[in-house]
Amino acid sequence: MNELANISEVGIESFQAQVIERSRQVPVLVDYWADWCGPCQMQMPLLHKLVEEYAGKFVIAKINTDQERQLAQQHNIRSLPTMRIYKGGEIVEEIAGAQTESALRILLDRHIERTSDPVRSEARQLFSAGQTQQALALLAQTHASEPDNHQLTLDYASMSIRAGQLDQAEALLDAMPYEVRNESDALGVRAVLDFSRVAGTDADIAELQARIVSDPSDSAARYRLGAALLLSGSTQAALDEFLYLLQHDRGFHDDAGRKALLASFDLLGKDNELAGIYRRRMFTALY
Repeated sequence: MNELANISEVGIESFQAQVIERSRQVPVLVDYWADWCGPCQMQMPLLHKLVEEYAGKFVIAKINTDQERQLAQQHNIRSLPTMRIYKGGEIVEEIAGAQTESALRILLDRHIERTSDPVRSEARQLFSAGQTQQALALLAQTHASEPDNHQLTLDYASMSIRAGQLDQAEALLDAMPYEVRNESDALGVRAVLDFSRVAGTDADIAELQARIVSDPSDSAARYRLGAALLLSGSTQAALDEFLYLLQHDRGFHDDAGRKALLASFDLLGKDNELAGIYRRRMFTALY
């Protein structure tokens, strides 16, 4: 497919049709740029390469901010390059600054439809219905044909963790590219894996709580309790246990309390209110 068919120059009069409405059919990457912006010029060939390679799975709307000052002001563009991905008429991703090819692929793959998307949905339905092995087999087969589909890999790793196949989940995560492993989605799955190893398969929350009441200095029980609480959905209680470890036993497992808090924040996400509260409490305890 001719890449020019998937790249358009957009102005204030065509923005509604070329971005908002078109994004209801296909993801639209809006590229705010200017002639004087060196990073913008350096990134353009990469964007053109990707839109050609993805062959119609997304399109690019280019906005020259020198010529479209009113449009840039309306959309609060403060630095260049700025890119926004629209899908279904809404902004689903914003990217500030020039990006590497791998970073752009990660961002695009979150929003581009893949042939395996129905398979992922079917696997989740099977898993929810208790057909664990069928769900894992379906994901394994699909992953073999799409090893570069990072969202599929994360689904497979997450389901493996929930099925107790921790080594398989770890192998899947370790095989992902470095940039992908350090994205928020992958860090969250890694955190679940690490906490699952700490908690173990036979964690008894009531028993662990009783051990701590009997001996508040039992850091091993407190650490395991925090992991079990987090996995069970008792997030604040888990964070309290990790914070206590940070405050009272920095030497336990090489500062395990601080590391557990950081992993918890990865799992909760940067915008989570509870994570923000405990991040401030952690810094207060440290400094």
